[in-house]
Amino acid sequence: MSSQFTFRGVATALVTPMLPNGDVDEQALRRLVEFQIENGINGLVPVGTTGESATLSHPEHHHVMDVVTAQANGRVPLIVGAGSNSTREAISLTQHARAIGASAALSVAPYYNKPTQQGFFEHYKAITEAVDIPVFVYNVPGRTGSNINAETTLRLAELPGIAGIKEASGNIPQVMEILRHRPNNFVVLSGDDALTFPMMALGGDGVISVVSNEVPAPFSQMVKLCLEGKFLEARAIHNRLLALMNINFIESNPIPVKSALAMMGMINEVFRLPLTRMSMDNRIKLRRVLEELSLLEQSVK
Repeated sequence: MSSQFTFRGVATALVTPMLPNGDVDEQALRRLVEFQIENGINGLVPVGTTGESATLSHPEHHHVMDVVTAQANGRVPLIVGAGSNSTREAISLTQHARAIGASAALSVAPYYNKPTQQGFFEHYKAITEAVDIPVFVYNVPGRTGSNINAETTLRLAELPGIAGIKEASGNIPQVMEILRHRPNNFVVLSGDDALTFPMMALGGDGVISVVSNEVPAPFSQMVKLCLEGKFLEARAIHNRLLALMNINFIESNPIPVKSALAMMGMINEVFRLPLTRMSMDNRIKLRRVLEELSLLEQSVK
């Protein structure tokens, strides 16, 4: 096994567009991939949380992976969502990621089960031993119900198949501990748009982003400036986009970002239950932020 895959920059956690009948909208998905690549994104992450993986069947999950892989056609790295709270299911999804030639797999910490720290370690160890593809750990305790602590992350970093982590704990001291002690080539990516700037100031490598669905070019520029050590210029972009980063989480992700993309003329505003349309009060707030950034006029042709 080998984790010889490094990544720096912005990888967009793609939404999964849907038709009015609830099926995956393949044509809109292909247009979104083009929009991202044309606007300088560094990578794509289909079928993660933002891609509504929790309500996609396994055949649909595979289909979205396949469509994004075909449309991207090797132009940017693909870190495909392949996690589950069942280790067996996670291995199966990761095997499909490997079969279609994905650059890496993003594997969320097992949710609902609430594993021990040793359970987290054994889960990822089993995946990397079963499938020869670089794996990114995804730590998001707000979704999963339990945190992968810094000590466990650093243990995982020593496994040959683990390439890095998407850290969405919101725990900056924990992030600092990981960054301070990580081995060479272990990639640390922000999982929270609003914390990307401070995490990169501490030495992070980039972000798996929600907001880059809407603003791939300026957000990519911000991260590029951070990687070049130009933090004053990067901070100006961070501050300009901060309201959008925050409004994207005024309701459960991906409700706001899909609503925004619909307002921008890119996708249908369709969700699968238990996700529902935004409340009217929050829609007004979202529209105001989009207007301030002159985003309502945009559309993908």
